[in-house]
Amino acid sequence: MKDLLRQRARRLLGADHRLLFCGLAAGMWGFGGVRGRRAAVRGVTSLALASATVNALGRHTVGESRPAQEAAPLLRRLPRKPLTGPYPSGHAASAAAFATGAALESAGWGAALAPVAASVAYSRVRGGRAPRDVLVGAALGVVAAYAVRGMVPTRAQLPPPARPRVDAPALSEGEGLIVVVNPSSGAQPQLADPVRQLKAALPRAEVVLYEQEAGPLPKVLEEAARDAARRGGVLGVCGGDGTINAAVAPALRFQVPLMVLPGGTFNHFAADLGVDTVADACAAVTQGSAVRVDVGRIKPLAGIGPAGRTHAEPSYFLNTFSLGSYPDLVRSREHWSPRIGGPPATLLGVLQILRTGRPLRAVVNGRRRSIWLLFAGNGAYRSVGIAPVRRHDLADGLLDVRIAHAGSFARSRLLAAALAGQLTRTRVYAAARPQRLVVSALPEGTQMAYDGEVAHAPAALLIDKLPEALTVYRPTGG
Repeated sequence: MKDLLRQRARRLLGADHRLLFCGLAAGMWGFGGVRGRRAAVRGVTSLALASATVNALGRHTVGESRPAQEAAPLLRRLPRKPLTGPYPSGHAASAAAFATGAALESAGWGAALAPVAASVAYSRVRGGRAPRDVLVGAALGVVAAYAVRGMVPTRAQLPPPARPRVDAPALSEGEGLIVVVNPSSGAQPQLADPVRQLKAALPRAEVVLYEQEAGPLPKVLEEAARDAARRGGVLGVCGGDGTINAAVAPALRFQVPLMVLPGGTFNHFAADLGVDTVADACAAVTQGSAVRVDVGRIKPLAGIGPAGRTHAEPSYFLNTFSLGSYPDLVRSREHWSPRIGGPPATLLGVLQILRTGRPLRAVVNGRRRSIWLLFAGNGAYRSVGIAPVRRHDLADGLLDVRIAHAGSFARSRLLAAALAGQLTRTRVYAAARPQRLVVSALPEGTQMAYDGEVAHAPAALLIDKLPEALTVYRPTGG
């Protein structure tokens, strides 16, 4: 009886309900860094496609039945009779799909998962399955992983962004480098101790651990940029997109190259740049490998904004700017993420916006509009539906502007069009790639979001580009 219970527990907690691979994916997401998260997403997506293919097509189109339960040894009998046939093996397909999908994104994770997938396949043979069933299932899993890659290319397949390359100081031991580390950005697992990693790779670099008692982060970054310029050196910053954004204005003002280290909850600019880890950034600095990138600019056209705030100075963005629903999403995500985690908080924010959101009325390039969302990306983005995914080039001189218009059932129509891949054919969605955009007549209290940060918007603003304005270190071939 104990053997039977042990056998059934292994089935339940193992590959039988895909719990094994969901658990592995959760671990990769939580502790594998940027590459681990990409590998986990691709692995789970490949597994889902393989499972759907085997269950919906393979087993129902092959007229072969399972052996009678009574003919199997007691310990190998299933708790309940499956509804589908044995050919091909769904477990082998799922295991192969997950491991292959992860390997296509990260060779290291693929090598680590290969023994797990092989063990699952072997266990099916030991459980009485024909080797043919297992081999065909594994082959279908591999095909599913490559099919996913065909629909959504891996990072290695995409053209490298951020051109053109430019000469920058090669700091063999970090001499002249000042790095400001923001520990409150929500450090990634691979950045558990960025100071130690930086000191090991660049022992002569100066590392400043930001503390709130030192004053606002922009002020600390400005002082660091001034010191770096005086030494003819480099400004480094470690944190999320908001922290990196705060370093843009000082880097532009003092004309110093920027070293970016991913260390926050979201690191979109670092990912597009090809800097996934501290080691990537340190290698670029020691080699003097850098590129010129565009900087998006938000220039107020009104002197005084809400609550008497003066908008004389422009703001900058490296990733995205938005008006409408997205600032509400950012606020909701920041409120809930410390309690329930980032992805669930984002989902909760989306559901809240769909339920309670209100359209924004504004004048866009001289035309009065009612909109749910205005999005402007610093460079043209690849997309899945309406969602921006990744940029091919960080120096293309363009804004990626997308507007979701309000109207009768606009949200439902927009969602349906996105799911059907017909966004360009619906009147509630418009997209263009201009070099500038003017938005005016914004209501008092309107919020804007840029690089994940939320701020009060001026009554009128100009969104444009500073072409190739910033020098940023980037790994060779990244």
